[in-house]
Amino acid sequence: MDESPGDEHVAFKQWAESQGVLIKGITPARFPGRRLGMVATRAIKENEIILSVPVAVMLTIDSIPSSFVRSFPAGTSIHGILAAFLTQGNSDLLSKWDTWRRVWPSWQEFEDSMPVFWPEQLRVSNSEFQKTRDGGGSSPVLLPPSISGRWNSLKKRQLKVNYEMRYQDLLRQQEKRLKDAWAHVITAYPETDWENFAHHWSIINSRSFYYISPGKEEPEDWNDAIAMVPFADYFNHADDAACDVKFDGRKYTFMATKSYEKGEEVYMSYGSHSNDFLLVEYGFCLDENPSDGIFLDDIILKALTMEEKKELAAQECFGNYEITSAGPNANTTLVACLKYMRREDWLNYVSGKSQRGFDARKTTALICAWVDVYLEESRASIGIIQDQYNAASSDSEKSIREKMDVALSRWKQIQEICENAVRVMRV
Repeated sequence: MDESPGDEHVAFKQWAESQGVLIKGITPARFPGRRLGMVATRAIKENEIILSVPVAVMLTIDSIPSSFVRSFPAGTSIHGILAAFLTQGNSDLLSKWDTWRRVWPSWQEFEDSMPVFWPEQLRVSNSEFQKTRDGGGSSPVLLPPSISGRWNSLKKRQLKVNYEMRYQDLLRQQEKRLKDAWAHVITAYPETDWENFAHHWSIINSRSFYYISPGKEEPEDWNDAIAMVPFADYFNHADDAACDVKFDGRKYTFMATKSYEKGEEVYMSYGSHSNDFLLVEYGFCLDENPSDGIFLDDIILKALTMEEKKELAAQECFGNYEITSAGPNANTTLVACLKYMRREDWLNYVSGKSQRGFDARKTTALICAWVDVYLEESRASIGIIQDQYNAASSDSEKSIREKMDVALSRWKQIQEICENAVRVMRV
């Protein structure tokens, strides 16, 4: 670990403190093979406040002149307006945050790490944002189905029903947010440079915190409840981080919920997210992630009749059939039971009235068979990536090979999830 991140970071810390940011016992530091993070500069006690950031120094929608906000079409996201302000806003107003902006990640870092900016042969999705070269979407898929929306070993059937997916079809959703924001911005500012805007959009996307303007109701889209919090954006993510984060409308407060030794990295949690979500939104995967999992929706829904789908929807257990290394979630168990139980018994089982007709072995066999389909997909995709990796041998393909490494590592994690889940269920 290099405890000297650079002069620009030292200057930023000094600026933050001059603006009323309270920094106690922590500082940014470099970690080998990883991004900057936060490290303890001394022993930190449990329940000690280590950082406090007043709203006045944050970058929020309320920091932007109302005349600038009004220049955008109705429906423009706050995310898009913030990115546009950083790209096209008044330089005198933006100068307040110049010292902060100098420590932000470069555009190259986002191009390298976020799949939304990867070359199309690596980032195939089922959206209209950027079609594959053959126009038909038949190229091999390197990213998992929860990201790309596509499979290599399974022919996905188009569903005639919509439902709210959790951690699925992630790339298409992100592409739509970016595409819509860009369309609104160039309506107001046609001369906007795409790369500059995309860079600022990514900065906000990966480093924002929860924020709602005083007196405003919570928006329908949580992506519009955002702001940037200086210095707090150094924290790296851990699912079970020992850091309590609070916002009271006046300031953000970060409190250590365990003691730290000098030199120990201090994390905060970005939320309980799968590695597919973390890769799409932040450009990284965790080696150990208790919230990681896969979704069997595409596999299971193909095997259901319309009547079964209607029954699942009526009982509010349609879709989001998740498997973790610990096994299936409740919805997955219920849909397996639906395949063999009498309807009356199944309804009583769903409501918790009776377990009559439930057969643990039949349930396990069905779910394991569905997981085996995903396991075959992981093996097929690992083989495809390894073949393409070996073909990309020149120095000019170094960047491509690095991205393939990320995809390959993710598929190996998925393979392990499948194998562990089957092992647990068959015990």
